[in-house]
Amino acid sequence: MAASASGQPPSEVGRLVTPSTLTYAESLRLEKTNIKPLPLKPITYLHGEPEVIWELEEVNQMIVNENLEYAVIGKFSYGWPDIQDLRKLIPKQCELKGECNIGLLSNRHVLIRATLLEDYVHLLSKPAFYITQNSWSFPMRTLKWDPLFNPEEETTTAIAWISFPSLPPNFFGEEAVFSLAAAVGKPLQVDLATKNKTRPSCARVKVEVNLLKEFPKRIKIGMRRNNEELMEKWIKINYDYVPKYCQTCMIQGHNEE
Repeated sequence: MAASASGQPPSEVGRLVTPSTLTYAESLRLEKTNIKPLPLKPITYLHGEPEVIWELEEVNQMIVNENLEYAVIGKFSYGWPDIQDLRKLIPKQCELKGECNIGLLSNRHVLIRATLLEDYVHLLSKPAFYITQNSWSFPMRTLKWDPLFNPEEETTTAIAWISFPSLPPNFFGEEAVFSLAAAVGKPLQVDLATKNKTRPSCARVKVEVNLLKEFPKRIKIGMRRNNEELMEKWIKINYDYVPKYCQTCMIQGHNEE
């Protein structure tokens, strides 16, 4: 499934189809199936200046073609090793499990093209990674990549854990938890205790959130009986640490106050 034009990773409900779960022959067939050429776009003019407009579906296909479905920005604010060294240091020190492509995107920013959803989530789940070289430690913050990336403005998207205390255990299946989490943002994965059903008191899920939106504090679930009677219950939504976003500085970490 293609990523959305906001750089949204594809949904992973059910079997996670990644290079690690496919044979080499299956990977080749999948690659040929997913990668599709795009036609040249005509140039139009607005007030005498040229412009080219792509449709959403075409941008989605570009993301697939360029292996950007699990792309992450690494931002260095206080110096960084040479890009050749970063290509060796980041996968090892960030404990990435799959293949990745790393390149210098702009001053202070590197583009990390991960191939596994697990690595994508892992990279975006920590406030910072510390890349060490020759006794020097370089902090690297990770941000979600988007197609209109601007190095002067940080994305308003972040990853956070949310939980549903007192959710009945029959709703702990990934499809049910993802359905609830969609009220907050893009669900990515449930935690191990939810998956293994070892903590029936609370379901926990990791989601991509828009820091500019207001987060709901509860959600109502319902069950319709055969006689059309509707049984309902409110479920509280708890949030782990969610970074603030400053619309003046255009960065994550604090607000305007």
